[in-house]
Amino acid sequence: MTEKNGAMSQAAPERCPHIGKDLEAIFHFLTPEERMELCPYLDRREVEQGAIVMEEGEPADSMAFVISGSLVVKKQSVFPGKYTLVAVLERGAMVGEISVLDRTERTATVEAREPCRLFVLTSDRFERLLEEKPRLGVKILRRILHVVGMRIRLADDRLARLL
Repeated sequence: MTEKNGAMSQAAPERCPHIGKDLEAIFHFLTPEERMELCPYLDRREVEQGAIVMEEGEPADSMAFVISGSLVVKKQSVFPGKYTLVAVLERGAMVGEISVLDRTERTATVEAREPCRLFVLTSDRFERLLEEKPRLGVKILRRILHVVGMRIRLADDRLARLL
């Protein structure tokens, strides 16, 4: 995750059981036991309004799940300093999911539209999760694929309306 102007807290991440209700809301597709198994792999971060959470072109090594607040996803336009709004993400949404898999550069900028709380899963921790708890890792992968598939379908629909 990027830290800009002190936007992200540097405090030690909170772990279970403090985040049980947040885990349940965000990872509703997992059993209670699986959520507790996932917990040690996640960091919990606080982000200030206006903070850049991820920046287009930066190296990427993590993804985030929105616990509260909202994020704006935007792409740099051909005009310097101008952006195209891609999405507004709210509670339950994930962002940066492709980057946790391929570790390429960020393809968009993500900014906190209001103060946010996030769960962060780094690429290293995700790889460790896949090795140590493969069934749980596969469930997370399936969820990522489900969300990416929905986003591709929406993009296809938008493109078709433009043509």
